[in-house]
Amino acid sequence: MTSTARRRLAAPTLAMLPRVADSLSFLYADIVRIVQDDTGVLAHVDTPKGTERVYLPAAAISCLLLGPGTSITHRAMSTLARHGTTIVCVGSGAVRCYAGITPTSLTTTWLEKQVRCWADDDKRLQVATHMYERRFGEPVPDGTTLAQLRGMEGQRMKTLYRLLAQKYRTGKFRRNYDPDAWDTQDPVNLALSSASACLYGVVHAVILALGCSPALGFVHTGTQHAFVYDVADLYKAKVTAPLAFSMSTSAQPERDVRRKLREEFRLLKLMPTIVTDIQHLLDPDSAPRQRQPAAEITSLWDPDTGTMPSGVNYSSDTWD
Repeated sequence: MTSTARRRLAAPTLAMLPRVADSLSFLYADIVRIVQDDTGVLAHVDTPKGTERVYLPAAAISCLLLGPGTSITHRAMSTLARHGTTIVCVGSGAVRCYAGITPTSLTTTWLEKQVRCWADDDKRLQVATHMYERRFGEPVPDGTTLAQLRGMEGQRMKTLYRLLAQKYRTGKFRRNYDPDAWDTQDPVNLALSSASACLYGVVHAVILALGCSPALGFVHTGTQHAFVYDVADLYKAKVTAPLAFSMSTSAQPERDVRRKLREEFRLLKLMPTIVTDIQHLLDPDSAPRQRQPAAEITSLWDPDTGTMPSGVNYSSDTWD
């Protein structure tokens, strides 16, 4: 395979795919045509020497990210669906998330954990507290309410902005997001807004791949992206905010911050980190588990005994 073909597919071989919790592997592709032949799913990649055929490890891919210039046939999508692959339409470098297709074979394990935590007020506060501790690396005093937690978070971010403003000599800074006056904002605010949008796209893709709901947030609420905002906040202080302030002298801060973030996300291996963090937040005691076939993960629910193995007749009656 030529270097051009390798650039078209972020991970052309199984050995290069990042292995993350729950056997999740992400494959990003752009400017390719993905089809199905008699052997398997492959990508047609245009190179200076002609079109190359790159076979994809369909059974090992948990999330296929389709970037700009990508087309995929119905047969290829059907094969990926049978293997339980989530397909997400994203922007260049996966920094936008436009739509996602979740296979019917995807387990609801993490969605159920999310719903249980979200529906219980005590557990919901516990998750929000763990988010704060993960962001800032300090314990939260016992008895802290969610409102107090939000206030503490706001103060920490104001302090961070002040320190970054001093470091990059941007002068007095005030966070401002005004979509109606977008072009009149200062370079740092433009870069912050653009960087946040990029981060939301990556987080959204991971949430869909895990089978969680982007709408069930623990700190944010009232939007279909509430959980996306919650998870993205874990990385703003370390990733997007410092980079945005470094764009203070850029003539095109939006474009420059997007380009730098794409490289940062790859260097930091952000997607595997997001998977691990979400799983730890929703179930701190759970260890990474291998993905199991649907026949092995399906169970029956009972209000008294909880879940029980499927395929067993629990009735005392005998039927002819």
